[in-house]
This record gives sequence, structure tokens and C-alpha cells, in this order.
Amino acid sequence: MATLDRLRDPVALSSSPAFDTPVHPLLPTQQARPPPPKPAFAQPTISPVIAVRLEAATLRPVAFRTFTKKHNLTLSSSALQALAAFIGKDCGTGWREEGTGEKVLSEAAKLWKAEKGGEIVEDGTRLQGILRTLEGCMVGGRLGAPKTGNKLSRESSFAFGNDSALRLPDSDSSRPSLDSRQDSFGFSKLHVEGEVEEEDEHADANTDLRAWLKVTSAYDQPRFTYDVDKKHFVQLTHKPSLLPPPSRKTAVFRERYNTIHQRLLRNEAFQTPSFSSRSTTLARTDSITTQQFYKLTPIANLLGRGGTSHLLLGMLVIAPTGVLALNDPSGSISLDLQHAQPLQGEDSAYFCPGMIVLVDGVYEEDWAGAGSSGLGNTGGIGGSIGGRFLAFSIGSPPVEKRNVSLGISTNATEVGGGFGWTDFLGLGSERAVGERMRRLERRLLNDHTIPESKKLVVMSEVTLDQPSTLAALHMVLAQYAAAPHPPLAFILLGNFCSQPALAGASTGSIEYKELFNSLAAVLRDYPSLLLHSTWIFVPGDNDPWASAFSAGASTVLPREAVPELLTSRVQRVFIEAGVPREEVAGKVVWTSNPARVSLCGPAQEVLVVRDDVSGRLRRNAVRIGRQVGQQSGGETAVAAADASQEDVVMSGALPTAEDVTDETTPTADRQSLQANVDTTPASIEVYNTAQAKKLILSLLPQSTLSPFPLSIRPTHWDYASSALSLYPLPHMLVSADAEADAFAMTFEGCHVVNPGRLVGGGGKRKRVGWVEYCFEGRRGVVKGYLCGCTLDTFLASTRRHPASSFQSRSHQDIDGPSITTLDVNQNTIQRTLCTPAKPSE
Repeated sequence: MATLDRLRDPVALSSSPAFDTPVHPLLPTQQARPPPPKPAFAQPTISPVIAVRLEAATLRPVAFRTFTKKHNLTLSSSALQALAAFIGKDCGTGWREEGTGEKVLSEAAKLWKAEKGGEIVEDGTRLQGILRTLEGCMVGGRLGAPKTGNKLSRESSFAFGNDSALRLPDSDSSRPSLDSRQDSFGFSKLHVEGEVEEEDEHADANTDLRAWLKVTSAYDQPRFTYDVDKKHFVQLTHKPSLLPPPSRKTAVFRERYNTIHQRLLRNEAFQTPSFSSRSTTLARTDSITTQQFYKLTPIANLLGRGGTSHLLLGMLVIAPTGVLALNDPSGSISLDLQHAQPLQGEDSAYFCPGMIVLVDGVYEEDWAGAGSSGLGNTGGIGGSIGGRFLAFSIGSPPVEKRNVSLGISTNATEVGGGFGWTDFLGLGSERAVGERMRRLERRLLNDHTIPESKKLVVMSEVTLDQPSTLAALHMVLAQYAAAPHPPLAFILLGNFCSQPALAGASTGSIEYKELFNSLAAVLRDYPSLLLHSTWIFVPGDNDPWASAFSAGASTVLPREAVPELLTSRVQRVFIEAGVPREEVAGKVVWTSNPARVSLCGPAQEVLVVRDDVSGRLRRNAVRIGRQVGQQSGGETAVAAADASQEDVVMSGALPTAEDVTDETTPTADRQSLQANVDTTPASIEVYNTAQAKKLILSLLPQSTLSPFPLSIRPTHWDYASSALSLYPLPHMLVSADAEADAFAMTFEGCHVVNPGRLVGGGGKRKRVGWVEYCFEGRRGVVKGYLCGCTLDTFLASTRRHPASSFQSRSHQDIDGPSITTLDVNQNTIQRTLCTPAKPSE
């Protein structure tokens, strides 16, 4: 019994006291073990979730990384707010540390793509259904198995990934069985469902085409810079200023060079082949051996390599010594263009100081030249290189198409730029919303069966102080008012006054305001155009306030819009026509110069600029390809000048004042020259076509609207890199130039038009001209008629020719010049030639 009592003692120790372990007694079988005591409280099966108020700005970086980077989706602000509220409530405080928030976002993105919700995630019934599904799967703040058990079936056995465990409430989300499709794998059914979903995607979108027409001012456009290290465009975060530090001035030219340089290296002619068919030998090759690819040489690398051929990329400048030079980020060298020939052909493009060009030639090392004189020489790197570069060929860099720059719809041989995710206009990037906006554009354009409702009318040099301009404006607006449906938009470009306003001349602020009062009187007669069309006004150099300081000279680009103080009467006319007061700002837009007009976001972009660029190109172009005989004559002139101690021209490539003929005082030589010039309409048309091609080939390769030094064409340093950029190329470029004839051409996918003057010519041969652009066909047509006919006669001629007030010829293909030396294929340049119809008697 003593032994049994000792076993029942709860404090008895085992036979090994060193371990101090309790003994496990063997209780009698007839005595039941007492039940354990009940706990004071029931332990929860899951950990509690402490809800927090999560702001959308806090969740935005994680959501951008998950939706945009991983799943190629774009979140709207309302959808981001809904996701932030859901994660804050169901994930709690551990959404960031435990990574539960990112998992929820990833599952939500997968479910959105499984439902084919489109590229833009918006808050609606579809997103709320996904959040309700995820809410049923949340266990303790984590994404777990759903509350309703899933049975393993044949349909779900092939569903891989975590998203297969999340059963959507919609019946469409489940995997259809093979027996219910009536065909093999149901490809036809899937195709039909895709078409229905594509139609339902824009079912709730605004069907008014004008609602998707946006005007972006040069001061509202996002500003980007090309990062050489990242090889991508980075948005500038510093605040722009009209008086920036001097470092921004050099950044303007560095940005232009880097943009063209990265574009050029992707060209097929500059791609280094991975495998070479020729074996590496030490044998000498002749100069006519066909080169497989081309390689750019920095100017600083020319040191010590005299007598060798190189291909340089740099900017034409006038050196401090007065000679022509070529600059790049590594240095500068004197340039000799006496034996150079254009790559695109004779007289095919302008070459002016400030342009970035390709130069092929031989480096001649001469330490006694201008580079070693001490003027601008800093030891080679970053300064002037001794010697000169004898150029044999000079040309503009090849143009890159828009789709190649954005990296979309490229061929196998094209290397895309990959800038599709860059939102250059602030309306959505091409990769994010481009495909969806193009589908919306096609649907809206197909719904508008009337051709006139898809057109854009562009008129330039609308000088309101000229009575002939107001009469011509009456005639043009009467034609479109008589059409079944008015155009989508009108663009009126300055100058709105023939003399500089507010510059001490006869046109003051009161007189200038009266000009727009006259315009309001004209617009009052056409209320249908005011109600159903958007009116866009772009100023010129003679319009305030810039004209008050420039007195009609070249103003600083970009420039502000015409002040609202001077245009109040025009806005009042829209209110009288029935436009609600709160919608007047969207019906009549006073924008900057330049400005960008977009239809359906990035689906179609139109760049509008008012600048007499052709005259500036002619005045500043350098002469190339001079004969050796002229050089010897120049040396004789220099010797004679040294004897007479007079100044001479130091470089024959620079233009002089003697080269410009005074058009107001005809001389006998000029009269004899005019007598030998062919003035037939066919020859004039050929000359105008050649000049238009020359202008396009000079402007588009530079990727900027102002390829000139700041002393010739001043620009705002903080806005020049984006507002004046032609990269990527827009779908349409409206280069309103009053000094050039009207044209409409397409080059490398960019349609370039010049409406010319609204009223051109003189005497009885005055002609009214404008450009009509069709958004559906993405082509413009130059329209016009001869002045002198009455309004009734003009409208009668319009009724006989409903399509236009003139007889137009068929489209004529004009072979565009190609850079033959670099083997770069350029598209043909097309132009619509138009001949005005004779007014009926």
C-alpha cells in the first residue's frame, strides 16, 4: 500500500533526480482520468485584421508596379481608390510588410484580364464583382482558399496557377465544357464572343466625336528628356521658367543631338552584323569595296588619324573665327564643303547652321590651322580639333517612322525604339491606351456616315484688317454651312493682323479688338457651324502680346495664345448661337503656337505651327559643292584684298548679302533672267512641288520645328525639347507658312500640309485657298477658288460639284529622294494637285 500511495503522490520524482523530471504513475484501470479544465476564453481560429484607412497615393507605386509593369494594364483614379479601400479593410496593417496587398493586386489583375476587361481598369460592376470574389477568399488578412470548397473536376484540372482556385461568380468566367460547344474546341464561338466584347467595351463611351477632340497647349504638354544611360525618355520634374539658368541652354542642343543619335543607331544601315562573311586578313582593300555597315566617329577621335575617311554626326555652326565648323559633344572641327555633294540629290534639302547633319569625308591634320590658333582651343577634347575635315558628302539623318519609334507594329528587320509606354501628350501612352483608342476611333468614324463630319478645315494668314479676307471667309463658311453636316473642327491661324499689333503702329489694343469684332459679325451668320464644330485659333508673330516686344520680328517659341481680353466678342457670339456658357471654352479654343490636336488620345495626333520657316531656311542656307575654279578665283580676291587692306569673305560656304536679290528694284539683269524663266502653269507646279519636298526633307529629319541657332530663332529653353519636338513623328504636321505655296504631302507616314495664305496673289488673280483634312483617310487636300465671283455663283458651282468647289486631279505619286549612300529606304512623297474651277457666268 505504501508503494501505491507513493505512486499517487503528485510531487514524487523519478529515479533520476538529476534531470528533475516528474514521474508518470500508472494509475489503476478502474479510476478514470479527470477531464482537462476548460480555458477561460476561446482562442480565435484566425488572427484578427486591424483595418486601416489606406490612401490611393500610398498604394499608387505598388499598383503601378503590379498592373502596369507586370500585366500591361492602366489603372484609373477611381479604380485605384476602390482597390485602396479594399486592401485597407481586408488586409489591414500588414498589407505592405507581409506583402498581402501586392498579392491581392496581382490576383485582381489576373481576374481582370481573364474577363477581358480591356487595357484600362475602371471602377464599375466588373471590378466590384472581382473585389467581392476576392473578399470571399480573404482569411485573416491573407488571400487563401475560397470559402466554398472546390471539387477537383476535369475542367479545373487543367487550370494552372493560383487564379484557378478563385471561382468568379459570372458564368462566363468558368471553363466551358467540350460537350456544349458543338464544334472542335469552340474556336468560332470564342471569336464571336471576342467581337461582342469588343463592341460592348465602348458601349458606354461618348458617341460624340468632338468630345474626343483635345487641344494640348505647348505649356501644358509634359516635358521629357532623353537619358543616355537609361536609353529612355525621362520626365522632367523641375518647374519650367522663362528665365532658366544657363545650363538649360546647352541642354537644348544636347537633347536634340541625343535624340537623333539614338534614332540613327537603330537604323539598319548602322547596325553592326553579328556574323561577317569576309575573313579577317591583313590585305589592303581599295576604296570601292562595298561597306556592309556604317560607323559614326566622334570628332575627338580624329586626333592623330590624319588622311583617313570617317563619317561624322554633328551640328553645323559658325566658329568664332568665322568659318563653318561641325560640333558634337566631344569637340569641334573646321569643315570644308567646297567638294561636298548632297546625299539626297542636288538641291534636295537646305543645310543651315544649327542643323544636325551626317558628313562623310577625310580628316586633314594641320596643327598650324585655325584649331591651334588658341581661339576656342582647350587641348582637343571638348574644344576645337586642329586641322580640317574635307567633306565629300553631306546629308540629313534618315527619318524614323512613328510606329518604329514607339515600338509597335514593326517588321522583322526594324528595331523599334520601345517608347510606347511614354506619354508624350499627357493623354495616355500608346502601349496603355493606343489599341483601345484606335478601336474607339474606328467605331466613331464608322458611325458618322457623312464625310463632312470627319473633316478638319485649316486656314492660315487670316488677316482680319483686310476686307478681302473677310469676304473670302464668308465664301468658305457659306460652302460648309450649305453642306449636310458641318466639319468636325476649324483651325484659324494668324497673323490676324497684317501689321504688328501694340508695337507703336496704327494698330493698338482697341483697333485689334475691333478686328475680332468683325470676325464675330461674320461668324454670327453661320450658327450651325458654331453649334456643331470646334473652333481653334493659333496666333502669329503679329498678334499680341508678343508683337508688342518683337514689332513683327520672329517671336520666342512657343508663344502664348491671344489674350481673352481681346476676344470676348467672339465668345459672346457662341453664346448667342445657343452654346451653353459653361461649354464655350470647349467650343472655341485659343491655344498657343505651336499646339497639338489629338483625336481619341494617341490614336491620331496633329501638330499645328505658324512659322515662316521656308524663308528662314533660304536666308541661312550654306552653299556646298563649289567648283575648284571658284576657289582659285577666291584666292585671287583674297590677295587683292590684302593689298587694299579690305575685308573679304572668309568662307565661301556662308551666305552673303550680295546673294539676296532685291525684289522691289528690278534690274536689267533680273529682267533678262525673268524673260528666260518658264512661267507656264506646269513648270510653276513642278517648281512648287520641288520646293515643298525640299522643305519637308529639311525639317522632318531634324526632329524639331526650329533647327536654327537661338540668335536666328529664339526659343524658350525649358519648353523647346518637348513643345517643338517632332519625335515621334505626328500623324499630321500643319506647317503654316505664308511665304510658301500650299501643298499636301506624305513622307515616312507623316502627312505634311501647308494651307498657305487664305487670300493670295494680287489684282484680279487673287486666289482663296485652304486645306481640308479627313481624319478617316488621314490625308489632306488643298482647296481653293479664284476671287471675283459672287456668293450665289460660288454656291451654284458648289452644288454642281458637291465634293469640292474645284476640279481635283487624281493622286500623283512623287518619288521621294532616298539616302542612297546609307541605303535607307524612304517612302514616296505624295501630293494632291488641285486646279480651281472656272466660275460660272
